Amino acid sequence: MKKLVFSGKRIVTGLGSLAYLKELTYRRAFLVTGGNSMRNSGALDRAVGYLNDTGCVVMVWSGIGKNPTFREVEEGLAAMQEFQPDVVVAIGGGSAMDAAKGMLLFYEFPQLKLETVLEQNQKGLIPAERRTGLVCIPSTSGTGSEVTRGTVLTDTAKQLKVPIMTDCLRPDIAILDAELTITMPLRVAAETGMDALTHAIEAYTNHNLDDFDEGLCKSAMEGILKWLPVSCKAATLESREKVHNFQAMAGIGFANVGLGMVHGIAHAYGAIFNLDHGLTNAIILPYVLEYNRRDASVGEKLKRLSYHCECEDIVTRIRDMRRELNIAACFAETGMTRDQFEEKFDLLLDHSMLGATKVNPVKMTPEAMEKMIRTVYYGTEIDF
Repeated sequence: MKKLVFSGKRIVTGLGSLAYLKELTYRRAFLVTGGNSMRNSGALDRAVGYLNDTGCVVMVWSGIGKNPTFREVEEGLAAMQEFQPDVVVAIGGGSAMDAAKGMLLFYEFPQLKLETVLEQNQKGLIPAERRTGLVCIPSTSGTGSEVTRGTVLTDTAKQLKVPIMTDCLRPDIAILDAELTITMPLRVAAETGMDALTHAIEAYTNHNLDDFDEGLCKSAMEGILKWLPVSCKAATLESREKVHNFQAMAGIGFANVGLGMVHGIAHAYGAIFNLDHGLTNAIILPYVLEYNRRDASVGEKLKRLSYHCECEDIVTRIRDMRRELNIAACFAETGMTRDQFEEKFDLLLDHSMLGATKVNPVKMTPEAMEKMIRTVYYGTEIDF
């Protein structure tokens, strides 16, 4: 038996759907955002205005970094506890949504401890229900956090990304307004789009795939491969809306199915070197797919994807699109020096074996992982 969940209470889509905030009936909203992009675009002011129109009092909490940390969650939590909201609203990229989820988790359940939350989560000690509302409004098209049951926070002391997956973190309402994505720079659109593609294809090749999520993931992959280059080069409203919707479909899919080694390695590189998550996924994805196709079922799935996406080989197609979008082909091309890489190699190896690597279609050994993390740094061929 398998329980499938495709959203919280609802997903609101369409241009201008940010105005759906006017239909909410909450009284005190704690609004979490990232840097200045939402403020500069006017989206933040519109969101606050819509909530104020309902009589809701709003407190804005901003300044979340690209990899939200334990400290950022603690600082926001202190403000939230003083403000006492009945809803948390996140507007911005995946980092803002993940930080908001983290703050909400410890606000709702003060008995939980940040330092041991991963262990508490694994033991099933986090309640599934909560009283405080959660509304997520993505401004980038990649993480799918607005429809997933998890958050990823960074423990900077351990240089470790901590994924927390629990039902109470699935947002009640996801608002997909593509107008918010128009101001995304090309680099951000490209890297977050590759993040969404990684979600779709890792879930699709996961042995836990089911019939329902197969349809979502396959459609998301086909759509992103078609529309992401247009979204990055022409930035048309149509292309941005297409990618925005497809990334949410990928998010729903992987929330039900799981991911794989791409994310295991990406979380390690991202936490240790403070790299953008979309960039790390984009670099690693083709190497892992090439490695995983030795599994017969993965190889067959990749063949089917190649057919549906009208290309000779889906892995080559992904490499070509990555090059077309001017994304680095290996970590050496990002400016990370060999000395920096070698200095952190043992930590990279240990952390890459954690998280989603444990459900990779091909079981990984430390010996194989050692070769893989060198491969994605130097950009060498998969010959092991």
